[in-house]
Amino acid sequence: MKKLLSLPPHIVDSFHHITGLSHNEYFCGADPIDQKLGSGGGTLWLLWNAYKSEVQDTGNSCSRHGFIEWLNKEKRLVIHAGGQSRRLPAYAPTSKLLTPIPFLQENRGGHFKQYLLELQEPLCEEILNDAPEQLKTLVVSGDVLIQCAQSLRPIPNADIVCYGLKGTATELSEHGAFYMKRTNLSELDFMLQKPDFATQKKLESTHVALMDIGLWLLSDRALNRILSRCEPNSNEEHWRYYDLYGEFGCTLGKNPTNKNEDNSDLTVAIVSLDGGAFHHFGTSHELISSTMALSNSAESVFVQHSEVECALNSSIQNCWIENCFIGHGWELTGNHILTGIPENNWHIALTENQCIDIVPYMENSYVVRPYGFHDTFSGTIDKATTKYLGQPFVQWAAERKVDYSAFEKDEDLQKVKLFPVCKNLDEALEMLLFMLQGKGNPQLYIQADRLSAEDLTNHCHLHRLAYQRQQFHHDSITQIPKFWQTNQFYKSDLSKFASESHRLLENPIIVENSSDNEVFIQNRMLNAEICRLNGNERDALQYSNDSFSKLRQWIIEPAGLQKVEPRRTVEDGQISLGKSPVRIDLAGGWTDTPPFSLYDGGAVVNMAINLNHQEPIQVFVKPCKEPHIVCRSVDLGCEETIETYEQLANYHLLNSPFSIPKAALSLCGFLPQFCATQYKTLQEQLYEFGCGLEITTLAAIPAGSGLGTSSILSATVLAVLADFCGLSWDLIEIGNRTLMLEQLLTSGGGWQDQYGGILSGIKLLTSQKGANQTVAYSNLSTTLFNSETEQQHLLYYTGLTRTAKGILGEIVKNMFLNEGKTIRLLNRMKLHAYDMAHNIESNNIERYGNLIRKTWLQNNALDKGTCPPLIAQLCNMIDDYCIGYKLPGAGGGGFMYMVTKDAIATQRIKAILQEHPIAPGARFVDLSVSQTGLSVYRS
Repeated sequence: MKKLLSLPPHIVDSFHHITGLSHNEYFCGADPIDQKLGSGGGTLWLLWNAYKSEVQDTGNSCSRHGFIEWLNKEKRLVIHAGGQSRRLPAYAPTSKLLTPIPFLQENRGGHFKQYLLELQEPLCEEILNDAPEQLKTLVVSGDVLIQCAQSLRPIPNADIVCYGLKGTATELSEHGAFYMKRTNLSELDFMLQKPDFATQKKLESTHVALMDIGLWLLSDRALNRILSRCEPNSNEEHWRYYDLYGEFGCTLGKNPTNKNEDNSDLTVAIVSLDGGAFHHFGTSHELISSTMALSNSAESVFVQHSEVECALNSSIQNCWIENCFIGHGWELTGNHILTGIPENNWHIALTENQCIDIVPYMENSYVVRPYGFHDTFSGTIDKATTKYLGQPFVQWAAERKVDYSAFEKDEDLQKVKLFPVCKNLDEALEMLLFMLQGKGNPQLYIQADRLSAEDLTNHCHLHRLAYQRQQFHHDSITQIPKFWQTNQFYKSDLSKFASESHRLLENPIIVENSSDNEVFIQNRMLNAEICRLNGNERDALQYSNDSFSKLRQWIIEPAGLQKVEPRRTVEDGQISLGKSPVRIDLAGGWTDTPPFSLYDGGAVVNMAINLNHQEPIQVFVKPCKEPHIVCRSVDLGCEETIETYEQLANYHLLNSPFSIPKAALSLCGFLPQFCATQYKTLQEQLYEFGCGLEITTLAAIPAGSGLGTSSILSATVLAVLADFCGLSWDLIEIGNRTLMLEQLLTSGGGWQDQYGGILSGIKLLTSQKGANQTVAYSNLSTTLFNSETEQQHLLYYTGLTRTAKGILGEIVKNMFLNEGKTIRLLNRMKLHAYDMAHNIESNNIERYGNLIRKTWLQNNALDKGTCPPLIAQLCNMIDDYCIGYKLPGAGGGGFMYMVTKDAIATQRIKAILQEHPIAPGARFVDLSVSQTGLSVYRS
């Protein structure tokens, strides 16, 4: 996915150096100097220049036909951020896209050096990934942040799809508005720009209105129509102005307000962004108010990449300090935007509404720009239509005895040379005191070289500005360890922090004896990452082991506190038997995995299945006369006799064929740390118990299948032992104990596998945050597997295996470290699980198959190893015949589950794969939804 950014001209060449973002992923362009193209013309101009750049790199020539073909190649995100930023002057030099946004405590995975651009991208990427193939271009505005706390609605297949939000009458009057007839809420009837209250009132009985939030998906067909309106004719030199929203938008719909026959055949759909929020960063005031809304806090003072020595008492409101040194000699009152201020020893008192921006100019100079909190830099001086320093310019000049005639009074205020160039910080202080308070000699100001707001945008020394911010940020990094005990820090992207700080922190910072398990395990993993980046692999391994050890202890601890007393409940010659299906995870996998599920809870949809009409996992326990425990595995063909606690406690040896039965026996009270009564030896306990035990297991399924075999086998062993020993555990308790068992084995993993198998049918499973991962479940309809559609569900054993532990390691490490991309994706996967559950209840197999495909794409985004080359080859072979498909489990191999387009597609897939198996042993296996789940009974 390519990202195309429309920026102010001066930043285009510096953008990648300042941000470190990839040239391959981001293309930067600007509108032609001194020519306005509008959002429509600007979109096509940016696309055209991206096309030209790629074509020129290959040595080919550009053409309109080639451009249209190029548009069809890939999906792309177009962000417009090339405006003058008159109402938010602080970030005019770098564009609003690079507005630094504070780390927000509720936003796990954010970091301390994030830009508005980074926060915008995830939702836009999800929309583009979900969009039908013909909708390849998403256009958004660079000064808004749109959030969505719910799953996205399905995106219709139309020429143009626009997202809207419900808005108040005032909000609608300040933005574009989509109007849909109440009888057809998905199709646009017409669009209005800033409808007044009377118009809204008149239409409310017949129409529903949604506020245009600037998220527009455009097909190549729609782009071609816009291109025809704005590209130059043969006799024209420049591209023409064309506004996407005000002009093009008003020609769309069933009854457009501005009829244009050329666009009458374009289909337009409107999608409500349910659970969405719209945050504007267009003005100085909105910079603070939108950040407050994002942080869900009444706190209105924000400090970033800065050193602040003066008091910030509770009386100060609406204060933004970024890339600044604010020393002891400063006095603040409120309504301040302070940016770019270098280290100084100034004594300066600001009154309310006074803002300061210090802009680096050339190699060593500074330009001071004081302005008012509500200034808009619009209009001209002679009309005094704007406020400068909080009052009309004429009055300001008179009070300071500035020769007003020295300025061109009818000139656009953005172009008036108001801001003095200073050779050093002493001069900067003199100018500030004069401009803010009227102190000093007016002639110093009159005689100084001065720049306009436009000049500052065009000639700011961006590298000096970025370097100063970086230095302040580095200085703050060394101070952050003082606050490492706080939960807020441990919700940030610790992997990002480690990459920035590992060379700056001389020693690891250790949290000792923290009562907060989450803080402890993240602290140790953070130190492991810092050590690894510094090449200290020995300490890195130790800290990582400490982290995983604490996680295991956190999960297992309840079992040690709630000891059990096993009591024999079977007769001689009697057998306890258990049978279980396996599971296919349909959505939400990985969100059940600690530590993520401990932080935020999980949500998974999966189904229990039988293979070839049989439960593939079976466990038998019977008494024996000798005081020992015999473990047998039918499928592995091996046996082991256990006579001591020491032998039983060797469950942590993962390669042992009997690790699962040993750990299960331990949790059932046959190891002292989990038993309510203490015995000297295992033999003594078995004498008291009344018999020894013979445990036989059978897993009639290949290893590495991806169907949750080991977890479901663990749960089945626990269930049969619980029956044999009278422990009265229900299925939920067995599922919880299985999570503990896997931690004992150090294999990790979550809870969805065991619950997926031991609970019958298709179900939505959820857990709340915290160590007690008690799972709630609701059974879902199985009508998607009725006689009409059962042929559309295929299960294919690929012959390839991949154990989950290797996959788990890297992803779980990213969970520990709150790696931003991982956390954002896991949060969307949780929402996807609820979406899947809702669809299963609605019985739409087309939508179901598309959601299965989305699950597969999410799994691939989380771990690229999910789809190795042979699996990618398999996907190519079946893709044309499937609505969706996925590898159950962690991926990489095992089984592939397919939802085919119809019965004919099913037969075609079978023929292809039977003729060309993907690997030796590959085959189709009949699947059926289990209606019983785990069943335990006695002979």
